[in-house]
Amino acid sequence: MIYGYIRVSTDRQTVENQRYEIKRFCQENNLQVDKWISETISGAKEVDKRRLGKLLKGVRKDDIIICSEISRLGRSLFMIMSVLNHCMEIGAKVWTIKDNYRLGDDITSKVLAFAFGISAEIERKLISQRTREALARKKSEGIKLGRPKGPGKRILDGKEKQIKAMLAAGVTKVQMSKVYGVHVSTLHEFLTAKGLR
Repeated sequence: MIYGYIRVSTDRQTVENQRYEIKRFCQENNLQVDKWISETISGAKEVDKRRLGKLLKGVRKDDIIICSEISRLGRSLFMIMSVLNHCMEIGAKVWTIKDNYRLGDDITSKVLAFAFGISAEIERKLISQRTREALARKKSEGIKLGRPKGPGKRILDGKEKQIKAMLAAGVTKVQMSKVYGVHVSTLHEFLTAKGLR
């Protein structure tokens, strides 16, 4: 299956230029687009909230996504890399016309896969390092870390009234967990243990 993917950022822009480029490319390479996906949305918007996200969920091995240029996939390098990485994992191909990218089974794609892996590892290490530094800073400021000492003690003990009021006001668990600086699962366990669900 061959998909033609078109994205413009505003209503003032037209999709016709990109459609023309893809059609001309397909004619020159004896290809036929089976399905067109076009959208008017910012490239900064998360992929899952775009038509591109639906396309990526349905794309299969050996399918080809053709777009005018790689920047149509996303605004940031990390977003573009995550789209390309997803396609590589399932064996789909991504071809761009202006910048002449051909993501597939060749050596270039394997080098890209290696680069994606390295980038993801660097990102994980940076997150881990920032977490350690933040914890060290809090410890140096005299803030006690971890759960309160003692059997059956929970970090949210004593906050039942506030949490009950927040629940009544329609505050989500995610928002509450941010307020108290705990993971959502910690809040969920607390609510269950206290019968506040």
